[in-house]
This record gives sequence, C-alpha cells and structure tokens, in this order.
Amino acid sequence: MRKKKVYKSIACLVSLLLLTVLLQSPVQAQAEETPNINAAAAILIDGDTGKILYEKNADKMLGIASMTKMMTEYLLLEAIKEKKVSWDTEYRVSDRVYKISQERNFSNVPLRLGEKYKIRELYEAMAIYSADAASIAIAETIAGSEENFVKLMNQKAKELGLQCKFVNATGLSNKDLKGMYPKNSGPNDENLMTARSTAKLAYRLIKDYPEVLKTASIPKKKFRPGTADEINMENWNWMLPGLVFAYKGMDGLKTGTTDFAGYCFAGTAKRGNVRLISVVMNAKDPSGKGSYNARFTETKKLLDYGFNEFSRQKIYPAKLQLKGYETIKVEKGKDKEVTIYTNKPFYDLVKKGEPKKYTASFTPDRSKIDKNGALKAPVQKGETVGYLTFHSETNNPLGYLSKEEEKKASIPVVTAKAVDKANWFILSLRSIGDLFDGMFSTVKSWF
Repeated sequence: MRKKKVYKSIACLVSLLLLTVLLQSPVQAQAEETPNINAAAAILIDGDTGKILYEKNADKMLGIASMTKMMTEYLLLEAIKEKKVSWDTEYRVSDRVYKISQERNFSNVPLRLGEKYKIRELYEAMAIYSADAASIAIAETIAGSEENFVKLMNQKAKELGLQCKFVNATGLSNKDLKGMYPKNSGPNDENLMTARSTAKLAYRLIKDYPEVLKTASIPKKKFRPGTADEINMENWNWMLPGLVFAYKGMDGLKTGTTDFAGYCFAGTAKRGNVRLISVVMNAKDPSGKGSYNARFTETKKLLDYGFNEFSRQKIYPAKLQLKGYETIKVEKGKDKEVTIYTNKPFYDLVKKGEPKKYTASFTPDRSKIDKNGALKAPVQKGETVGYLTFHSETNNPLGYLSKEEEKKASIPVVTAKAVDKANWFILSLRSIGDLFDGMFSTVKSWF
C-alpha cells in the first residue's frame, strides 16, 4: 500500500511539472521572439509600407550625429531632380570648408583651398565616407551658406512630418566645430530627432530617391584616385558585403557617432520581396558600453527578427468586394449602378504561423462620390472611387509611421466597367417610371 501511495505521489508530481512546463512554454517562446535591443531607442519598419514591426522609446528626442546627412542627401537629390544643380556642378572650396576638411578628428576627405570639386565626388565622399566638409560644401552649393541650408533642412523636416531639430548639415556637435558652426545656432546645440522620425526620413529617402542606395551600398572607393589627394574611403556601414559585419541583403544607409549621440545606425536590407529599415540610437554592448560593434550587433538583432519572424503574404486577391459595397449608384448614367472591386491583391508583412484575420473598411473618394453615395456619369472603367483599408485582428500591429503611410497601404477600389451618360430620352423615360413607381407605392400603402 505504501508503494502505491508513493507511486501515486510521484505521478501527481510529474503531472504538475508537465502542466507547469506546458503552461510556461508558450509564454517563454513568445518572449524570445521579440528582441531585447540594447539602445536608448530603436525601431524596425517594413521598408515598403512603413508598417512598424518593433519599437523602443521611438518618440524620444535624441542625438542623431551623422544620420543627419540623410537629410543633406535628400535635399541634394531633390535639387538635382529639380535641375537646380547637376552632378557636374563645380564647387570652389571656401576658407571655412577647407579648415573643417583638415580636421582629422572628423570623418573627412582633404579638400584644397580654392580647388574645384564636382558635386558627384563630394556626394560620394559624404554617402560612403560620411565626409563632413564635403557635406558643408554641398550645403553651400545648394543654399549659398550652411545657415540657409539648415533652414531648408528644417522646412523639409516639417513638410515630411518629422519630429526633429537641425542645427547643421553634418551632425557634428557644434562645440566640436571650434566656432565654425552655423551662426543661426549656438555653441552647445545638437541635431536631434526621434527614432520614429529617423526611420521615416530613411523611408522617404529610399522611396523618393531609390538611387541613393547605389552609392550607399559601395563598400570601398578611392577619392580622387591617381592624384596627390587620393584617399581610401571605406564605408562606415560595416554590415555591407565584404566588410567586417557583412549582412545578407544590406545596402544602406547611414551611420552616426558623436560623444553626445553615441553610436547610431539607420540600416536597410532587402531579402526577396521584403525590405526592412532599422534604426538604433546610442547602442550599447551587454556591459553598457557604446561601441562601433554594438550598433551593428543590435541592428543585426532587429533585422534578424524582421526577416525570421515575418513574411510578405497575399491576404486577399484582386477584385475583392466588401459586403455592402459591391456596387455604386451612377447618377444620369445608362446603367443605374456599376460593380466595384479592388484593383490589385492585398499583401501584408505578417508574423509567420499566425492566423491571418483582417477587417476591412471602405473610404469613399469624396471628390467623385456625392453626398447621396453616387458617381456622376460618364464613368471610366477602372476609375478609383475609394479605398479599402485592412486592419489585422491577430498581429496586433504597432501601426504605421504616419496616417499618410497607412493610407498608402490601402487598396484602391475601382469601377468594373465604363458607364456612359444617358441621353435625354432615356432620362425622360426613367423619370416617368420613377413617377409611376411612386404612385403605385402610395396606392399600395392605402391598402
């Protein structure tokens, strides 16, 4: 009897242990999926839609150091697109730019006083080697002075909806510029931005000017090869192919380091049909010390999380119709209504293995649909009448970078065919028919 009691006690104990393991395992597995990023702030987004996959202190204003140069790049590429400058535009080195270019404590290529340099070579020095004096040279070329260029930076930031403050074109701490900082800022001023806004700047830079990646992805290049000023430029993004932290798919974008900002990196990589953009600010190693290695180690964690845990999947096919919005009225058309549906499939970056449950909402285009919910004839085939926005019920997304990105992620709803305007005869018959319908309805109500 004693043995039986002992066996029963052991069996109960084992059962309790198994139950405890079964209950705890899913929680532990879930906790392991989300990375622990050792940085003051971090964010990971879908580079195609701006959907946020991870964030930490994403709205905290912090130093950005040379990640600033993404805005300098944006304004340069915009100026080239608008033909205000060209890649062959020549810049003559000013006294201030010359002095800054000789500071070996900065990231620089040496520039000769009074020498002419083409914008393309200055841009490559900035994008690959984070050359500070070259960045100021570009600012002077576009705006006449760095002071004026900083005004453009802050104007563009407002236009893009960024939460930030720019005080110079390089990201250097003003106090390190030995009095050579822009005069519309103070000696202790710093460039500041949130991780969310840094990611959005990177997102817009890649979206609006994808050619930036052709230069940002160059691991090594010589500045002014074959001249006395030749210098080897190794990209500070050590996650590029062939460099020490090489990461599959990495092709940009911008590092940044100062005593104030710490070690920062806005990175982007593409694998298959998925592009990710990550930002780490003031990255630290496990001991709490900032380092070059730390920013790439923490970036790898973020990107691994994105590529390993998420995949782009087709959620709904094209020609999807939302219940209650299968057709839309056409005022004064040959047909009284027209079929509507989505004009393309809906894809989303979702966690692998999770059920895909979405709710959809229809937003009509009020510029085309009147207050009675009707289109006015004539109507073109494929005419956009509104948008379907999909909301995940299972992935608990963190949302998008902004309402603008969320709207862009929605799918246009279009007309299935053209509807011509009805002629006066058809409209007259239709009016008579409507009159009799009204009379019959009234008579019917009497009985």
